Amino acid sequence: MPLSSENLTQLAANIRIWGEELGFQQVGITDTDLAVAEDRLNRWLDSGYHGEMDYMERHGSKRSRPELLVEHTRRVISVRMDYLPDEDEELLTLVEDPALAYVTRYALGRDYHKLMRRRLAQLAKRIEETIGPYGYRVFVDSAPVLEKPLAEKAGLGWIGKHTNLINRQAGSWFFLGEIYTDLALPADEPAEEHCGSCTACIDVCPTSAIVAPFQLDARRCISYLTIELKGSIPEELRPLIGNRIYGCDDCQAVCPWNRFARQTAEQDFFPRHGLDSSTLLQLFGWSEEEFLKYTEGSAIRRIGYERWSRNLAVAIGNGSPSAEALQALEKREHNASGLVREHIAWARKRLKNRGQTPV
Repeated sequence: MPLSSENLTQLAANIRIWGEELGFQQVGITDTDLAVAEDRLNRWLDSGYHGEMDYMERHGSKRSRPELLVEHTRRVISVRMDYLPDEDEELLTLVEDPALAYVTRYALGRDYHKLMRRRLAQLAKRIEETIGPYGYRVFVDSAPVLEKPLAEKAGLGWIGKHTNLINRQAGSWFFLGEIYTDLALPADEPAEEHCGSCTACIDVCPTSAIVAPFQLDARRCISYLTIELKGSIPEELRPLIGNRIYGCDDCQAVCPWNRFARQTAEQDFFPRHGLDSSTLLQLFGWSEEEFLKYTEGSAIRRIGYERWSRNLAVAIGNGSPSAEALQALEKREHNASGLVREHIAWARKRLKNRGQTPV
């Protein structure tokens, strides 16, 4: 028997309580109308800003029309979970250290996908135990889902000028996840945009990837270049990457709203294997076996040893010219793949041309 509007309202309130008990910082509910986001997505794709991320257009309208992805979907339960391991860390100071390897804060600990998917499955099960069988599917960055527009409509925050979601009480250091459901739950009010005249994220972007407010050219974004791009990093962008070997956080680090961000309570998101304090040469010295060992259970493993080495070679080339750096590059050059050799050769040439270390 269908639930009454009163029962659905009470269920929505319970879902928020259960979500917080499972470790989510906020739970919101929205309908499936993403017409505005769909238009924005299509214009972004037409501009070619997605680069090699063909999956962004592969599924057609399924990404922007939830009912096409999961039949009978009427509502989306959207959740967020904080991941910042240290709210007092001076991130822009870390990216200015030429010897240090910078890894985006979300990838320092265990991969969030499994943890959040498990928690969402528990939430979905709790609903089922209360009302009986119903239709649902759980997603955590695992299918063609427009998670940020859905979260914005569910009241979890607004999409900022850097295209990340921002919450007035929590900043932007959080993951998103969803439950698609056939339950006609009452929807929350969408969040309003509060970026105002601020352009801090646009101004700080090392590669000028934020080409206009709310518009990101992924082909220039360091996160795309170090994670998504499979081939050679364009030479003109390599010097701008600095010491960032997996992702970039600059646009979030300068966002004024992140003064409200709080350290995560999830131990799994805390740094592992010293990835928050390792030097470039330490990580470049890893064998493939060590890479696989130390990135087990980490989001970093998805790029593989080859791209990991490519990124490190570029970062070393952007560092201080030293005998140790040149020796490390030369040692790896002969046994590396063609892709890695190309970036090692570039790094060696860059260090030598700066003329501060005898060859």
